[in-house]
Amino acid sequence: MLDMAVVRRATCALGALALAMPVRADAANQCHVVDIDFMPAEISNGAPMRAPSQIVAWVEDTAGNYVDTIFITQQTGSFGLGNRPGRWDFNSGPRWPYGRRVTVFPVWAHRRAAAGAPTWQEVVFQNNEDSNLSHPFNHSSRELQFCRPLMSNEAGWDAATCASTVYTDKGVFHASRTSLYPPRNDVVKSMPDHASVEQYAMLNPFDAVSMATPPSGAVANLAWPIPDDLPTGNYVLWVEVSREFDHNATYSTTAYPPPTNIPWSEYGEPYRGQPSVLYKVPFQITTKLSVATVLDYVGYGDPAGLDGDVRPPDATITTGVPGSGAERLGILVDDTSSPYRVRVTTRPELDFIAPARPNNPDVNTLTTTSAVVEFAAPGDDGLIGKVRGYEIRYVYGSTLTEEGFASAIELKPDIVIAEPGTLQEFPITGLLYDTEYTVGIRAFDDCRNTSKIAFVTFRTPERATGEVDACFVATAAYGSVLANDVEMLRRFRDFMLQSTVLGELAVEAYYTFGPAVAGVVGESELLRASARAVLAPIVDTVKVLRW
Repeated sequence: MLDMAVVRRATCALGALALAMPVRADAANQCHVVDIDFMPAEISNGAPMRAPSQIVAWVEDTAGNYVDTIFITQQTGSFGLGNRPGRWDFNSGPRWPYGRRVTVFPVWAHRRAAAGAPTWQEVVFQNNEDSNLSHPFNHSSRELQFCRPLMSNEAGWDAATCASTVYTDKGVFHASRTSLYPPRNDVVKSMPDHASVEQYAMLNPFDAVSMATPPSGAVANLAWPIPDDLPTGNYVLWVEVSREFDHNATYSTTAYPPPTNIPWSEYGEPYRGQPSVLYKVPFQITTKLSVATVLDYVGYGDPAGLDGDVRPPDATITTGVPGSGAERLGILVDDTSSPYRVRVTTRPELDFIAPARPNNPDVNTLTTTSAVVEFAAPGDDGLIGKVRGYEIRYVYGSTLTEEGFASAIELKPDIVIAEPGTLQEFPITGLLYDTEYTVGIRAFDDCRNTSKIAFVTFRTPERATGEVDACFVATAAYGSVLANDVEMLRRFRDFMLQSTVLGELAVEAYYTFGPAVAGVVGESELLRASARAVLAPIVDTVKVLRW
């Protein structure tokens, strides 16, 4: 039997020997790792956290040449926050589906493009009406990531999950306009989607470095295995942080108001507050351990996202308020009691042993649209030490294998890495009822050695009644709760039907039977078309009414 203690001692001895060797030595399983530590600050100024901070970290050389992106929050890196249909100054809200946020990372976006990195075609609505939140039913497919737009007085405004099934227009590439941001990569094309959707994932290069925004008040520990062809020397780590609704006296809703004279302007609230702020950490890649930190922000990005210049600190950016402006990252303390907001540690790493396979995967909670998967944490070197992270992918209606793992749908849940043997779990949402899913989980270490894949298969239950919200059948038929005809039917319901006894009874019956019908209608284009034909005379009648 292999004595792991002997292996560990031998590895440590080889690690000490490696300090006298060139960083790019040819020894197998040797890598040089850059660790980055920071903490999104908890908000203390009373501002609601309608959207998490967006964070990107990238490396440049000392001449300012872009080298590589090593971390990007998944709203931008995976879900297309910077390049999706809708005008950039649309109001915003929790898990908002529309409006390209071109101000999210202006410095990163422009510097990456200036270095010759690929840009993308701009994504627009299929009907080219970028100033309208509503969208045609025949352009709308089921939405698994975002919620429908909300008004701030609606009950779901501060909820963490969507209140109902949503159908959205996933967009189309514009023929001539370009974007500095990638499109979303999480969409599997369905019938109403444009052919452009099939290219989104293929064109988005940030899959490996895109992760959920770290929770406020929790330390984020990132690791970047340095590319084999990157020479030793001096480099700079940049961290750019943005947050919607971060208003102050300069960047207020008065100075940056919402657009006017557009449909559905009552939805959401103005989001354009203070611009992105940046932290800059010069560091070294050498044959030895090296640590560098920074406490203060170095400047901020263009409020309109028009260039990649870093504006020096000034009085327009809030200081002294945790979570706002210059203090979107919280203060940490190192082993010498020195404060910092970003720390960069570079170190050589010898890693000959891959992590063990995640153990005993199972499902501990299952509904028609969600599941919670659990497993026992493996070790970094076999059964020893904590792994760096997990790659999790799933398929539905088919078998998932080692060979097909890389092309399956990827999940990026927020998992706090635990010691070997500790129970780990993560949620999967947006599932289809009565459908079989297979989930694969594999661990990786600092040098990106990967474990064997652990699989778990489950089937969601059949649909329960009462699971669809709002104008059930109409929403399913027209594809969007914001479709013009749906909105008229909702107002007719609210202002006319509910003002009479018979109307109240009709509404109660509709809410009793509507969800079950809508569940079937919404998943069949033939039935959706039939439902629209049935609703058409009612819609025509409502259109001529005045109330």
